[in-house]
Amino acid sequence: MFKTIEESQVTITQLMLPSHSNFSGKIHGGFILSLMDQIAFACASRHSRNYCVTASVNKVDFLNPIEVGELVTLKASVNYTGRTSMVIGVRVESENIQTGEKKHCNSSYFTMVAKDENGKNVSVPGIILNNKNKIRRFARSIARQEQAKNRTTAFKTSEFKMEEYLDAIKKQNALIEL
Repeated sequence: MFKTIEESQVTITQLMLPSHSNFSGKIHGGFILSLMDQIAFACASRHSRNYCVTASVNKVDFLNPIEVGELVTLKASVNYTGRTSMVIGVRVESENIQTGEKKHCNSSYFTMVAKDENGKNVSVPGIILNNKNKIRRFARSIARQEQAKNRTTAFKTSEFKMEEYLDAIKKQNALIEL
């Protein structure tokens, strides 16, 4: 079974309140991460028709601060489907209500796994890729998976070759005392 990406997309908009702010008066990154996880869950669950759990989050860069009083819009789409997992792309934008100025605040990728009522992994429908952008996003997810496998292997304790990294470490803000 295959579904269009549009069938599962979710968008939410929320007003940022003072209770969402950190000590510097900006919206707390942890609050935004929580909203991102919620919308990724909603999108993955809508696609799979099962409850889903977060398996991993790939790279969260906070590009622009979010101010109290701004509207934050989160958009989630299925970018990739495996057998039981999905990669959900989440985009966060803020909008100044008075000026209408919009800022891209971050984008991230949540790997979600579908579960049945007994907590066992369950198969998910595939996605229909009907334009170049959707194919690009799917291919990008495949590439990220390969990069993650390579990172895991290179830095495994039994595989790590310290000598290959010493020169690079010496150029950083660290002191090696062996």
